[in-house]
Amino acid sequence: MIKKSLCLCVSVAGLFLAFAAYAGQPVEKNYADHCASCHGAERLGGAGPALLPENLERLRRPEAFKTIAEGRIASQMAGFADKLAKDEIQALVGLIYQPLAKAPVWGADEIITSHLQHVTEALPDKPVFDADPLNLFVVVEVGDHHATILDGDKFEPIHRFQTRFALHGGPKFSPDGRFVYFASRDGWVSKFDIYNLKTVAEVRAGINTRNIAVSGDGKTVLVGNYLPHSLVLLNAEDLTLIKVIPTADRSGKTSRVSAVYQAEPRGSFVAALKDVKEVWEIPYGDKDFPVRRIAVDNYLDDFFFDQTYRHLIGASRDGQKGQVIDLDSGKKVAEIDLPGMPHLGSGITWEYQGRPVMATPNLKEALVSVIDMTTWQTVKQIKTIGPGFFMRSHENTPYAWTDGFSSGNPASRDAMTLIDKRTLEVVKILRPIPGKTAAHVEFTRDGKYALVSVWEMDGALVIYDAATLREVKRLPMKKPSGKYNVYNKITRSAGTSH
Repeated sequence: MIKKSLCLCVSVAGLFLAFAAYAGQPVEKNYADHCASCHGAERLGGAGPALLPENLERLRRPEAFKTIAEGRIASQMAGFADKLAKDEIQALVGLIYQPLAKAPVWGADEIITSHLQHVTEALPDKPVFDADPLNLFVVVEVGDHHATILDGDKFEPIHRFQTRFALHGGPKFSPDGRFVYFASRDGWVSKFDIYNLKTVAEVRAGINTRNIAVSGDGKTVLVGNYLPHSLVLLNAEDLTLIKVIPTADRSGKTSRVSAVYQAEPRGSFVAALKDVKEVWEIPYGDKDFPVRRIAVDNYLDDFFFDQTYRHLIGASRDGQKGQVIDLDSGKKVAEIDLPGMPHLGSGITWEYQGRPVMATPNLKEALVSVIDMTTWQTVKQIKTIGPGFFMRSHENTPYAWTDGFSSGNPASRDAMTLIDKRTLEVVKILRPIPGKTAAHVEFTRDGKYALVSVWEMDGALVIYDAATLREVKRLPMKKPSGKYNVYNKITRSAGTSH
């Protein structure tokens, strides 16, 4: 079992004197006594997750206080309300949200040392279950840090297992769909054998990880890190280290990695840098993994490919224009009108009136932007009920679904907006559970059913007939976030993110 806790870490000596004792022991002493054994003396993590501001950005301070006081369900995190006064707990909260004075090191030696090989023998190459292996869903339940393998025909769970703390960036699949790779926010990469329902290997590739990609030939995994500033190449077979690539421009300025994706038609990985105006292309067929640097006009927080993978569409979270980069020439060929904060990583494509278009939800504005991928002009900005995070469709459905997940308004966070891809009009608002957050749609292999998450601890997967929009089943789950259909992912469906 993977230990989970949210105790707290010892600071670098003398760094947090401002958090000295209240009525009891100094905060450093409390951290050392109660937290360091799980989270490491410098808060870099161990059996428990890293406790750094970058890793805790989704955990609000009141929730951190509650976790320290009461513990965390379905984990090894015990509560400390009976051992520590409220002021002492508050001091610990202050400590873990305090940046380290010096950037920690996590290089080749640390990665190699962290490697875990859970299964050493050869496993059968046939599933141990009867369900269609290409119509399975991997459902991430962030409420208690588990994942569920779901039969996409019967809508019945096959297996549920514990994951690392705070999975991030979406799981990625091997080309045949047998293996799924997960990345956690604090840098753990895990390989799970779906056929045999076993975690086979793990390695910690960073301290704060953005996301991962699996090469089109299934041989290599690329990890993009916020901390340290690096790309890490792993052998997909056993997650052993191949190479660490520091992310820096030619002058030596280092950068966090915004996102990494594989571009199988190009035989390469593509990475965007958050603090340097460059996109990197790395061919995975070359054993040396050389970096091709492509200069861009603005920093890229996320990006999207057209279906040919020739064009990269990127945007900065603080900009008003998207950039279209021709990856063949390495030149910008167009700008796109993208107001607010587009979430290009959740973009989708389809054909509208004989033209290929892309659509992206928006994290700040209540709209979906539809862009002609021939002219790169805006076809329409479709008003939605609230700012959204995820957008999905399928080749066999006329509707695109988007949520109101990024809205601060409960009246829109519970809604799914359905857009007719033929008319670009909103045709339906669905509320799976009124008052409860709805998010992230994924379709079955054939597109006949749509699965929606109710993103609550007492949440559910709600399954709809994609044609009639009638609910057909709901499965209780603990804060289900993304769910990923094997076939749609490995065939790079136009209706799902890649």
